[in-house]
Amino acid sequence: MSFEGGGDRWVFGYGSLMWRPGFPFIDRRTAVLHGRRRAFCIYSVHHRGTYERPGLVLGLAPGGAVRGMAYRVAEAEWEDVYAYLREREQPTETYFETWRDVKIDGGEKAPALVFLSDMKHQQWAGALTLEQQAELIAGATGLSGRNVDYLSDLVSHLREDGVRDIAMERLLKMVEAREATV
Repeated sequence: MSFEGGGDRWVFGYGSLMWRPGFPFIDRRTAVLHGRRRAFCIYSVHHRGTYERPGLVLGLAPGGAVRGMAYRVAEAEWEDVYAYLREREQPTETYFETWRDVKIDGGEKAPALVFLSDMKHQQWAGALTLEQQAELIAGATGLSGRNVDYLSDLVSHLREDGVRDIAMERLLKMVEAREATV
């Protein structure tokens, strides 16, 4: 992945990178990416599900805008951070990496490394109803734990950041109700 110019670089997170980046950074700020929206649109066969029982993880689907976190990484740390992100975010190559301008808290725009959903990948789930999402998430478990925990972490961290995502909150209630009957 190339980046024009040297210096510090930004990484944009819209899911678990928001609350668990796992890499050194020198600044963390709220940011918005336009033209994409947060969605459970990727079948998870690694972190939150298996090939036998896929779960769902977040991706960036076309349209709208998404509020997330931008992390500024020191130039000296970039090579190691990038290697870490590739290992973490790309176990089955369901995303493609690109540089996109994000609007960082305070109004400045900066290019950031973003992992966009590859809509041609076999794990692309596309536009699922909340009911379909709840069915896939409920009971799914992968190497990183239960799928419902990922959704719960998302909802709680969005709330901490002052974001009420009504659809994600409703989805969490649906999944919790399904898991209570198992």
